[in-house]
Amino acid sequence: MLAVGGTPPDGPGWAVEMKWDGVRVIAVRTAGECALYARSGKSVGGNYPELVEALKTLSGKESLILDGEIVALGADGAPSFGLLQRRMHVARPGAQLAAEVPVRLFAFDLLAHGDRDLMGEPYLRRRERLAELPWEGPLSAPPHWLDTDAGKLLDVASAHHLEGIVSKRVDSLYLPGRRSPTWIKTPLRLNTEAVVAGWTPGAGAFGPSFGSLILGAYDGTGRFVYIGNVGTGFTQAARRIIRATLDEIETSASPFADPPPESRPAGWRWTEPILVGEVEYREYAGERLRMPSWKGLRTDKIPAEVEVPPVR
Repeated sequence: MLAVGGTPPDGPGWAVEMKWDGVRVIAVRTAGECALYARSGKSVGGNYPELVEALKTLSGKESLILDGEIVALGADGAPSFGLLQRRMHVARPGAQLAAEVPVRLFAFDLLAHGDRDLMGEPYLRRRERLAELPWEGPLSAPPHWLDTDAGKLLDVASAHHLEGIVSKRVDSLYLPGRRSPTWIKTPLRLNTEAVVAGWTPGAGAFGPSFGSLILGAYDGTGRFVYIGNVGTGFTQAARRIIRATLDEIETSASPFADPPPESRPAGWRWTEPILVGEVEYREYAGERLRMPSWKGLRTDKIPAEVEVPPVR
């Protein structure tokens, strides 16, 4: 079941959960065996063997179907997607990687227990049954809040560097595969300035303009470094205006101290690093902005003032 985006709802009848920045999975245990499935339907249990083993022994041998998020906690105790990436693409992690990047499963819904299908029961009942399971080790069921100001909880999420909140109707049924307005997600986003270093060729409707803008910033040593690409957030008018400017300042060489290795085969185009824009993003883990969206050009900033965003 998926949530729609929106502002936190007012009034009674809603529960609020924190939004965890990780990998969404469905955990299925039958006959003592356990499997983890990503949203794509791909089996990912091999990537997280410690979770599979823990789920095998949770609440005896009764069948279970859980909905939750796999997270890796950073030094500040908040989920770090950048850290989790070290585990996401390793099908059989060794003991050293598992020790360096331990993962947890935050279960927020119980879809079946034993021979009972719970998807047709209201949210609060499913949460009650979820809380009754004997959570331990890398498995837990994070709390939810009732009759609490969602705006204040959003402030709490921001203060603890969490992804945001999810508001859920207390009487909502679980609708697998559907995006329902009975679940409303309110993510938190960060903003940063970035210097435009070039663009990637566009396709289809974006052919006359660009696919994405290549972004850079200055690190603590004064080097101009790559921080990612942004391809969303542009109006068609903005694309035309920006492309006209890019053509005027195009150069043949990359302005980066170390050009991204993927730039050469992809035919990236370079510009003088003189345009500054504002970008909204979810996280920066030290390599590139995650989920960036273009907000607009900044005429009140000079490129030399644009620093690499803090690692979170």
